[in-house]
Amino acid sequence: MKITGLRTRAIEIPFDKPIGTAIHRIEGVAGLLVWLDTDEGITGESYLWAIGAHRLPVLDAITRMLGERMIGKDPRDTTARFDEMWGEINFLGHKGVSLFGIAAIDWACWDILGQSLGASVSRLLGRRRDRVRTYASGGLWASMTIPELQAQARDFLDQGFQAMKMRIGKPDIGEDIERVAAVRDAIGPKVDLMADANQGLSVPHATRLGRRLEDFNLVWFEEPVQAYDLEGSARVAAEIDTPIASGETEYGRYGFRDMLERKSADVLMPDLERVGGITEWIRVANMAASYDVPVSPHLFTEHCLQICGAVSNISYAEHMPWFRPLFSEQVELVDGDLLIPDVPGLGFRFDPDAVERYALDRRAQG
Repeated sequence: MKITGLRTRAIEIPFDKPIGTAIHRIEGVAGLLVWLDTDEGITGESYLWAIGAHRLPVLDAITRMLGERMIGKDPRDTTARFDEMWGEINFLGHKGVSLFGIAAIDWACWDILGQSLGASVSRLLGRRRDRVRTYASGGLWASMTIPELQAQARDFLDQGFQAMKMRIGKPDIGEDIERVAAVRDAIGPKVDLMADANQGLSVPHATRLGRRLEDFNLVWFEEPVQAYDLEGSARVAAEIDTPIASGETEYGRYGFRDMLERKSADVLMPDLERVGGITEWIRVANMAASYDVPVSPHLFTEHCLQICGAVSNISYAEHMPWFRPLFSEQVELVDGDLLIPDVPGLGFRFDPDAVERYALDRRAQG
């Protein structure tokens, strides 16, 4: 089997209402859909996402550059293809947008491998489970009022979630405490609750807030400080009892090695596009396992289910519905868990009608 070509298409999914975190105001999500074609009629799919469609041309350029280097090669040899791309980006560097391009091609190759063998990617990796605990992540924003937070938290419970994440990071610690208390009151003491500051705090602020948050039995306190401040994150982790979760903006196994060695997080959250795809994601998860550190994937709910099905040290899968409209298949939530499909490849395919609906080139023509 040989790779014959790579196709991409830019899309954007607008939100009904803008959302806010400690550092973002998001009106919708943009994506670069990727199809990797072969001479045997099997096509692998993947996608990259960005806040703002104006960033997509950069992702498209790096993906196409690397994709052209893969033409004529066997996509089923996933380690060989990854290592070739890793060498190709030496001049550009092994962090940042270069890893996005590797990711798009790498996980499309895994999709092809699974389809070619009639096996799910989790089965190829050594399937460990058929379901994984999930948390609702598509809500409880910092831009919401307390009544809105409580109403949405109850709605998540009604949908069947048994864990959920809220965003914090207000300038006033007291305001954050009031908001967390209100959500905890709405869901009760037994439902798992996480809080994410989205890198919006200083080390002293995060430490003071973290100590006060201990009263609410949080599963984790996510990204309290800037992601590049590994020392600062380690200081917060050492000062509070609530586990620190971080890593969604880290790149590759060497970045995560630094995090582990510095003890900057108690839970690692590799992001499929920033870490470099499935091949590198698995390497990071296995490395974390050697430190007895759990991992939880950032975003990419549908495609990450396959790696959640194979890795021993998974804690939770993030349920983010942003890209749900793109897929022909939908995730299944049962008793607070997401079921992990055992079907060839990654188990989720782009819906052609949805692609047309959200395609940016179609809007431009209209």
